[in-house]
Amino acid sequence: MRFTSYASGLATAALLGSSLLVHPSYAAAPAAPPAAAPAADKEKPADPASVVATVNGEKITLADVQEAAGSIPPQMRQLPPNVIIPMLVNQLIDQKAILIAAHKDGLDKKPETQKLMTSAADTALQNAWLSQSVMPHLTDADMTKYYEENYANKAPEKEVHARHILLKTEAEAQDVIKKLKAGADFGKLASELSTDKGSAQQNGGDLGWFKKGDMIPAFSDAAFAMKKGDISTTPVKSQYGYHVIQVLDTRTDPVPSLDSVRDKIRQALIQKYVREAVDKAAAQVKVVRFDPTSGKQLPNAPATPAGAAAAPAKK
Repeated sequence: MRFTSYASGLATAALLGSSLLVHPSYAAAPAAPPAAAPAADKEKPADPASVVATVNGEKITLADVQEAAGSIPPQMRQLPPNVIIPMLVNQLIDQKAILIAAHKDGLDKKPETQKLMTSAADTALQNAWLSQSVMPHLTDADMTKYYEENYANKAPEKEVHARHILLKTEAEAQDVIKKLKAGADFGKLASELSTDKGSAQQNGGDLGWFKKGDMIPAFSDAAFAMKKGDISTTPVKSQYGYHVIQVLDTRTDPVPSLDSVRDKIRQALIQKYVREAVDKAAAQVKVVRFDPTSGKQLPNAPATPAGAAAAPAKK
């Protein structure tokens, strides 16, 4: 789904479009010499319908340039309008020329091209509908509300920085604990013996900082019951094997500021409301699934009348 990039393009076009409107290269010609023109006329924005070029008589307007601004890469957005505008105009001229040549060669009549054109049109329509459904929920007020419900009013969470050695059997784990009590190096034993090769080979079993809900319950319960510097006195069993844990440090994760999590909140809201929009659309159509081999309707997917209410979820 390209909804995020679509919405981003809208924002870029709006920002750059305001600059394009006031650029003197595309402003309407003054009715009188500059010295005689009123100050207000000099600063009057150009009409978006102003023609900036024609290709075989087909017009390219300032509005077309503003729309094209939405696809400008981030590194180009710092360039002044008098550099960007001619580049965009040239790009639009090239695109028109290619389209004219493609129509002349009859490519628009070929089935494979028509299929691609239909797919592109469908994607554009899907994005437009999702934008219409989702964008109203991405206001500052919505993000502030989400922040207050999911961040601001929650108590700070404890975090643990730990490392572990994962063994296949309890006997192996007991042997490692004995070696650690005798002064063996934890990181070295992890590198040599741990079956969790990802953490063992890269950083001696170090798992970094994590919250209680980030790990499986058996591991988290043990780690969060330990203090800084503690090493497991008995192996911790999980579905992966037997863990020997060392807690390197603990801390309380402070409540983040709204600005620091704004992007996360935006993405969470987009996911939430895209899902709701898709579910709403699906609930209003009739869906029948078939077995691709026999062609028979699947018994576990009965037809649903359009507009029928969804069955309530079991509790």
